Amino acid sequence: MADDEFEIDWVREERTGVAEAVLCAPKSDEQIRAILRQAQEARHRLFLTRLGPERFGRLPADLRAELDYDPVSRTAMLGGSAPAGPARVALVAAGSSDLPVLREAERTLAFHGRAAHHVVDVGVAGLHRLLRRIDELRGFDVILAFAGMEGALFTVLGGLVDVPVIAVPTSVGLGVGQGGRVALQSALSSCAPGITVVNIDNGFGAACAAVKLLNLADRAHPLRGVRATAH
Repeated sequence: MADDEFEIDWVREERTGVAEAVLCAPKSDEQIRAILRQAQEARHRLFLTRLGPERFGRLPADLRAELDYDPVSRTAMLGGSAPAGPARVALVAAGSSDLPVLREAERTLAFHGRAAHHVVDVGVAGLHRLLRRIDELRGFDVILAFAGMEGALFTVLGGLVDVPVIAVPTSVGLGVGQGGRVALQSALSSCAPGITVVNIDNGFGAACAAVKLLNLADRAHPLRGVRATAH
């Protein structure tokens, strides 16, 4: 294999239900460029994560023109998002500081053809804001919850809805909560049974879990996605 060739897993989605993605942070500019060229030549769609604005700006102009880039989530799509049906996933964020991770999840879902609905600024410091949205949230198939600080949102949601809740601790916090470890430990030790937990700031992984849950539901009930009510 040549230095500028990579073993991209182009059939991952067929095998696992979620598409191949490229984690850009640990890669060199040259490696990212070569991967994109390879995807272009093979006419494959590709999802890129942790691609910072500076690094995106260093890509050749013709490559930048081909990418759907979002600086907030630091994600890029080659080939664009897939057609999406009604929103069946709710993305619930404790605060606007969690939006970069939420956006990573939203864009991952969009790449897989899954629409999502936002509910933001419903952290437990103002519990009334969340409570007035609970009936709305119960209408979705999966909820992804994003919170830093003490991560109390996960337990509150898990105790109020009957749909899967995927907790995404974020690296938002001060003092001992800095870096997201307190939120992660809170999610892992929650007294609300059935909460699924992903790693800190792992919006991509949470979205992939949601995609698999929806794929499974679609196989069991083929008309579920067609009949779902848009939000």
